[in-house]
Amino acid sequence: MSKRKAETGNANAEFCDFLMELANYEKNVSRSMHKYNAYRKAAGELAKHPVKISSGAEAKKIDGIGEKIAQKIDEFIKTGKLEKLEKIRADDTNTAINELTKVTGIGPAAAQKFVAEGITSIEELKKHPGKLNHHQKIGLKHFEDFEKRIPREEMIQLQDFALEQIKAVDKGYTAKVCGSFRRGAPSSGDIDILLAHPDFTSSEKKMPNLLHDVVKKLESVDFVTDTLSLGDSKFMGVCRLAKGKGGSDHCFRRIDIRLIPYDQYYCALLYFTGSDVFNKNMRQVAIDQGFTLNEYSLRPMGSTGVPGEPMPVSSEEDIFDYLGLDYKEPKDRIA
Repeated sequence: MSKRKAETGNANAEFCDFLMELANYEKNVSRSMHKYNAYRKAAGELAKHPVKISSGAEAKKIDGIGEKIAQKIDEFIKTGKLEKLEKIRADDTNTAINELTKVTGIGPAAAQKFVAEGITSIEELKKHPGKLNHHQKIGLKHFEDFEKRIPREEMIQLQDFALEQIKAVDKGYTAKVCGSFRRGAPSSGDIDILLAHPDFTSSEKKMPNLLHDVVKKLESVDFVTDTLSLGDSKFMGVCRLAKGKGGSDHCFRRIDIRLIPYDQYYCALLYFTGSDVFNKNMRQVAIDQGFTLNEYSLRPMGSTGVPGEPMPVSSEEDIFDYLGLDYKEPKDRIA
């Protein structure tokens, strides 16, 4: 089961669970990203479907669900299980690889290496700290906490505290928490902050101090507890609300902070808010309207097929306007 557990209120949660289990197997063991993406997309589409699917034929009417997945849904409805999954679960190597890749910092290749060395569980991994790099050690240290989703109420506390500290460094910063949280999700997997400052644009040299100063501030108030990596424009780490900010029972949470050039901020905000399906649809609309859209910019496509200069974008609304679309609030960006 993925650490991105099915949200409550999902009428098709059972189907989504087995599809995500298959997806993780394809990604971590078979290394088949095509199948991983297909299962993941099907699970995402089923999760949005308001009523429980009663047959594979009914499921096939949903975008992203073809004959093979429909057959698996029929098999699950009829027998309550999947023969393919039963075989996967019965294979100790498969189970071990899937288990180890749940640790932040351990990808499929590293997991397979550990299993080849006889390390087949989280408990076994704890006995061999010398085999782990810095990122993996922190992932193992906070494994139980990272497996838990973050309730929206706590996400709001994390957001409010982090943004308050960022503004204390410099009022010029623009910062927002993105991802499913911005779309109104009841829980999140981590906290993802997009950061920008008017002093730093795409035409300027890198200004890593704008990110590093924020990280230092968050460390100084005991909000950031561990650093996984810190570059010129991206920080990956661990945070936790201090005792005075809601009690000592808070878990350690994964946090990413990205520094974006000020003139690219709103294209990035649109992209990192998602959803994946919404972003894909927006890119297609852009193409249909003679533009190219990505996380960096919106550019008109010339007659030669070469993108022109980026359009000036000072809000998400600008992007919708250029494409002739009505503005969609983040909570409505599903498809």
